Amino acid sequence: MDRNLIQRLFGGLLYGFVVIFCTTPLGSTMLEKISPNLIQQQQLYYGLITFFLFVGAWECVKMMKFDPKSWEKYLVFPLIAIVFWRFSTRFFRHGFYFDFNFSEILALLLVVIAVITLFKFSKELYYDNGKLIFTVIYTALPFGFALGLPKFSAAEGTFSLEVFFLFILIWSSDTFAYFTGKFFGKHKMAPKISPKKTWEGFAGGVILTIILGFFIEKFHPDLRGNWIIVGFLVSVFAPLGDLVESQLKRTFAVKDSGNIIPGHGGILDRLDSFIICVPVVYLYFILERLI
Repeated sequence: MDRNLIQRLFGGLLYGFVVIFCTTPLGSTMLEKISPNLIQQQQLYYGLITFFLFVGAWECVKMMKFDPKSWEKYLVFPLIAIVFWRFSTRFFRHGFYFDFNFSEILALLLVVIAVITLFKFSKELYYDNGKLIFTVIYTALPFGFALGLPKFSAAEGTFSLEVFFLFILIWSSDTFAYFTGKFFGKHKMAPKISPKKTWEGFAGGVILTIILGFFIEKFHPDLRGNWIIVGFLVSVFAPLGDLVESQLKRTFAVKDSGNIIPGHGGILDRLDSFIICVPVVYLYFILERLI
């Protein structure tokens, strides 16, 4: 068997196991057998998101190639830590109520502005202050919002599966789009940014991910929101996340964001769709609560 294929298979299985271990009760159940009350599921999940955030931010800093003499690069991690700390206090105090408040809407708008800047005004990212702002927005805000997606109760020992199924939908959307595009793809979606993406693949990803969302909704009605709608949102915005990361790497002439996952590149390479889908799903949960 090809060595690269083995490496990709091992890396993919390891990455998938870690995500499942930290986003479902599997992690705490397994650890409970080793040592009772060692760690709770929400702490495992918080650790996973924190790890993703800081490794992803490090990769972003390396990709964007700050001037070695600049002072802005020294502010990246302190600013990210401050922003994430604000989300963290809400996470552990159950402060995510999905209310339509100014700070949350502003943060969501900043993610939109960062994406628009990358595609339309990428020259702004050649300056270190632009790189600083983009890195903080692109990493700290999405991973901060990710803390607000699951529900948990330390007293009852429960932890909901919104993030687990979000990952399932993203992985499925990528897989469905890939195979549909491979067999039926003729019309390129964004040839300069991601030559392999086709509109046929995109359509196949949308249809099949919505179907998967229907089954999630049917068998897990306890989850927040309607997962047919979540499936649609993921199928539309997951490809955008991939294009955002591709455009970022193209802008700074980088092949991969890193090499932490054997055969799969860096954290940002694996979580590009997650980074864009999380704010979208979070916004949907806000609107769904208001209706």
